[in-house]
Amino acid sequence: MDIVKKVSELGLTLPQCPAPLAAYVPAVRFGDTIVVSGQLPSVKGDFSAYTGTVPNELPAEKATEAARICLLNNIAAAMTQLQQGESLKLVQMQGFVQSAADFHEQPAVLNGASELAVQILGENGKHARTAVGVSALPKNAAVEISCTFQAIPEEVQFTGRMNWIEG
Repeated sequence: MDIVKKVSELGLTLPQCPAPLAAYVPAVRFGDTIVVSGQLPSVKGDFSAYTGTVPNELPAEKATEAARICLLNNIAAAMTQLQQGESLKLVQMQGFVQSAADFHEQPAVLNGASELAVQILGENGKHARTAVGVSALPKNAAVEISCTFQAIPEEVQFTGRMNWIEG
């Protein structure tokens, strides 16, 4: 599966791997597991379009857009750890939404990222997920997402419980 091509077919652009904001690396690989550091909704280093508390300062719909950008940044970081002939399987997504005290729709905001993962990765985009509301995030970002991926051979697709097919 050509991830860059699939992203392009969706009318999106896979960004360069975002630079870390402090003393950490964007992604770490051990074995076939790739853990990505929390990614913010930055577009070419600019966070300004997706800041503030949801929904008081940023509407939930814009926060959903932010979640999609966070996922693209996660994929970009994970792809730096791939070897020739490998693709990605999304295993887990941890999402944080900077939320007003009375906002309880964090899962709906993160659906933007979850649905995009399946659009890009197909069955390999189905994942476990955590959706949490928090009072503040770095750079006043509305959303932060961290993902865990599995590096898989490009020809392997996940089809459900413990069933793998090649082709």
